[in-house]
Amino acid sequence: MESMAAWPLGPALGMRMTEPYAALVARDAYFWAWPLVNLYSRRLAFENLTESVLVRPETASLVNRLAMPTDYTSSEERLIACPTQDLICGGASLALDRSPVVVQVPDFGSRFWVYQVVDARTDAFACLGPMYATKPGFYLLVGPTWHGTVPAGITHVFRAMTNTGFIIARVCRDDTAEDERAVQSLLQEITSYPLAEFDGKLKVLSRLPREPAPASGEREQKWVAPEKFFDVLPRVLADAPPLPGEEARYAEVMAVLGASRNDRKLKEVIQAAAVQADAELVQPLLEFRNYGLQLPYHWSTVSNAADFGTDYFTRTAVARSNIFAHRPEEARYFYQDLDAEGQRLNGAHRYTITFAKGMTPPVRGFWSLTLYDEHHFFVPNELGRHSVGSKSVGSKSVGSKSRELQLNPDKSLTIYVQASAPSAELRANWLPAPAERAFSLCLRAYWPQAPVLEGAWTPPAVRLLH
Repeated sequence: MESMAAWPLGPALGMRMTEPYAALVARDAYFWAWPLVNLYSRRLAFENLTESVLVRPETASLVNRLAMPTDYTSSEERLIACPTQDLICGGASLALDRSPVVVQVPDFGSRFWVYQVVDARTDAFACLGPMYATKPGFYLLVGPTWHGTVPAGITHVFRAMTNTGFIIARVCRDDTAEDERAVQSLLQEITSYPLAEFDGKLKVLSRLPREPAPASGEREQKWVAPEKFFDVLPRVLADAPPLPGEEARYAEVMAVLGASRNDRKLKEVIQAAAVQADAELVQPLLEFRNYGLQLPYHWSTVSNAADFGTDYFTRTAVARSNIFAHRPEEARYFYQDLDAEGQRLNGAHRYTITFAKGMTPPVRGFWSLTLYDEHHFFVPNELGRHSVGSKSVGSKSVGSKSRELQLNPDKSLTIYVQASAPSAELRANWLPAPAERAFSLCLRAYWPQAPVLEGAWTPPAVRLLH
């Protein structure tokens, strides 16, 4: 009997195929490869930069060169959905086919921090943070085929399964004027750079130049254009070798793309399939209620963030709704679109979320509850407040001073989610919502303890206030 190893993985190149079959393959490929094209498109966009710059408080970093902003993310940011004002965040695309990349980790002391490093599939391939007992030093990121010499002074090497990736450094800051000043020197020591520049010495970045901010719309920047998806997909798949068991999947889609090169009608069919798949399969996953492990009171979560493997559904769902979600041991996310009765959250109503005494999220870092509009971005409001938690953000100057949440007489904690300001004694616990518009909530538990990771702790109900 002929060995299975000799069997073809898919249709032979040059095979004539029917339009319905090509559409079927195209629709499937659009869904599972959507996150890969998303990451690759980000890389292409930042390859056009000539220097890293500040745009508003956010950074636009050169490929392979992480640089940090000086402040929290602004309400105008539209590059990454579900931004956070819990931490100061800076990111950069990775191109490990160009060069291995040195990641510099300064001494954070007792300050909470975490670096997220993912490949083109948004799977994490490095462990850098206090939950891993990471020490200050220099860490090396390499691509799947790199076999060079690791110089002395490198603490550890992390190997990616793809050449394209992304790195985000997230650093905690106390919301005081004193710590706002104190953290600046530390932010200048957070960076990454090509291996050829490594000399074993701590590098301190200069202040970044500022550029005018482009106009931003309501939605996330469109990183994946369905009508051009199959033009870029061959480069993306070449950059990201198949995972074990994916060889047939790759071969099938490449056979369809090969057949469409000289068949205008077939190319139109697969382009139409991409547009349809985007509308019917991908875009609905922006809403948290359409995926996730279901929890009490309509909350949801995922257990394999940044470790998706071949879980294509969850990978694409998270990439569409909250890309660059951390591994659970770094941060656990709880998502909410609905109130306790199953009705869509809307700023036309008022809501409360009450944590019983001692039942706020058990964490070693901190926790926060963030409100987003229907596109998963911040809602401008009179306080400049977009989240509350064990490290709250408040005041008109975003993040400039703390507001301590007020406990109830029985030591429970109630958060008031509504568009209009509550009475003066409740304003410290007010999370502003958009007037007459749908919104979503995301509870983040940074460096969660076992009850969060094991499912023993889940968030309380979001209750309509009559």
